[in-house]
Amino acid sequence: MKTNPVISNRRASFDYILLSRYTAGIVLYGTEIKSIREGKASLVDSFCHFENGELWVKQMRISPYRFGSYSNHEEMRSRKLLLNRSELRRLERQVADTGKTIIPLRIFINENGLAKMEIALAQGKHNYDKRQALREKDLDRDTERFIKR
Repeated sequence: MKTNPVISNRRASFDYILLSRYTAGIVLYGTEIKSIREGKASLVDSFCHFENGELWVKQMRISPYRFGSYSNHEEMRSRKLLLNRSELRRLERQVADTGKTIIPLRIFINENGLAKMEIALAQGKHNYDKRQALREKDLDRDTERFIKR
């Protein structure tokens, strides 16, 4: 059985405080889904924003499909995210009112073979929050080493 790749944004939880998570569909071309199934995508420096009441993901890199011909896709184009209207309105209100943002966390293929993106409403961390997170991570690692002895 072939495993489905999961492309994740590993720095998201380090740079942001994740407040709530949503699963959204992605509007893709045929060669884009083939590249995602091969694991040839990246969420580094990608972000989501609203444009005319629709949610779009920017700076998401999907490498060109290696067997694609002249109809291959653009690598860095904006892609539309699909959410329920109530979820879109709630997110748009929270982003507009406060200093929050929407970031992509991971891309996965669901059991029906569709590409989905997990996004999160997030708030940026300050430098001292990041240092505290690193301290806690080091303490957890040290306690694990001590327990294994």
